Amino acid sequence: MGIVAGLDSSAGFTHVVVCDTDTGAVLREGYAPHPVEEKATEADPQAWLLSLGEAAADGLLDDVQAIGVSAQQHGLVPLDAHGTPVRAALLGNDKRAQVAAADLVEALGSRQAWAEAVGTVPTSPQPLAKLAWMARHEPQNAARVATVMQPHDWLVWQLLGRPARRTTDRGAASGTGYWSAATGAYRPDLVELALGHQAALPEVLGPSDAAGTTPEGLLISAGTGETMAAAFGLGVGIGDAVVSLGASGSVMAVHHEALADSSGMITSFADATGMHLPVVHTSNAVRALRGTAELLSMEGGLEELSALALKSTPGASGLVLLPYLEGERTPWLPQAAGTLFGLRRESMKPEHLARAAFEGMLCSLADAMDVLRSRGVQVRRVFLLGAAAELPAVQAMAPMILGTQVVVPQPAQYAALGAARQAAWALGVAQGTLSPQAPPAWQGAVAQVLEPGEELAAGGAVRQQYAATREQIHPGAFEAAL
Repeated sequence: MGIVAGLDSSAGFTHVVVCDTDTGAVLREGYAPHPVEEKATEADPQAWLLSLGEAAADGLLDDVQAIGVSAQQHGLVPLDAHGTPVRAALLGNDKRAQVAAADLVEALGSRQAWAEAVGTVPTSPQPLAKLAWMARHEPQNAARVATVMQPHDWLVWQLLGRPARRTTDRGAASGTGYWSAATGAYRPDLVELALGHQAALPEVLGPSDAAGTTPEGLLISAGTGETMAAAFGLGVGIGDAVVSLGASGSVMAVHHEALADSSGMITSFADATGMHLPVVHTSNAVRALRGTAELLSMEGGLEELSALALKSTPGASGLVLLPYLEGERTPWLPQAAGTLFGLRRESMKPEHLARAAFEGMLCSLADAMDVLRSRGVQVRRVFLLGAAAELPAVQAMAPMILGTQVVVPQPAQYAALGAARQAAWALGVAQGTLSPQAPPAWQGAVAQVLEPGEELAAGGAVRQQYAATREQIHPGAFEAAL
């Protein structure tokens, strides 16, 4: 038996799990919040190290042989020629680069050109768009940038003692906007397009590669982004999709190849195992539920809304909510607003509106899943993540509307677990006990499994009612994707 650790440096905290290399059993855990920053969209990278040190205090890492690192995605750590940050790190929630992202799309000619170049269309969270923002708004800082890193890259580099070699992995690289999951190569010309000059980029390691060894002899694996680490920690594979229910939503599936999507709806990420994670995002998910609860003046919030929705029946008495409250990415309707359709005397009841909100959210996510399915992605099982996945109304409606088995994992630190599993893999390869092609077979997530059952036909009818309304209000919105 060996012992490995996985650390997840998220936007607000660091979690560390120490695991058995053979089974993945969690032996010890540590946690520490990040220091509070003046700007929520920026951070001093040193704060991540302070948080890590606090989370790993009191001998948490005693006897650990290898460490894997997961970190928040889409952060930008710009370094000068001496390896010093030229400014605070720009985080993924920074929206100041929206105009810069749009300008990048125009500079290359179209959304399709970007999708074909790197598998994704520029958006404000991406490091590429942040570089373009810096070039426009902070030209003196931009001129000093010699190396571009992300949070996970920077943490690995620090743990290794800041060696000359700087590394990343496929998963994190695929979210930059200047690395293609399809070709496995950087596009340095796009960095120059955004920044105005070339910059050094980290070497992209394979899934089971080691980034190096610390001065104390600890092996450090390649690490990866939080999304990829969480998927690895969950144990998803071909035929699995992960539906995330946040204010916005996403559908991510494991696939054997990168998908170049001319519509720009699919973002082609790479995963932490050598496979691919095509993702389709929606701009609206739980925000539609919260908006409905507020409209109905519910002091009990989403739990009260869930109970009320279950008093209605499938189809909500003909009431349909298109939940495009903040515009929509899937389908591409950035200027759209939400639509409440089918108001009749018999449908104008609170329980029908509550149900229409849940059905609208889930139908929108089912639309996103259909974008993946239309490109040959298999979806036989759906992992449902987010606090809203625990709501009884979501659990009752998701299997029938998504049309497949739904798995609701128990809450756990899946990103940290994925990082630890990667560390165990790299350690096993280094010791000759594991193949570079096969990760350790850890037990998957403990979960509640929900089947569509007899209501599958009713779910299909709800989807048809929703699709007919969407087509009437926004004709042809999905023609480019399906």
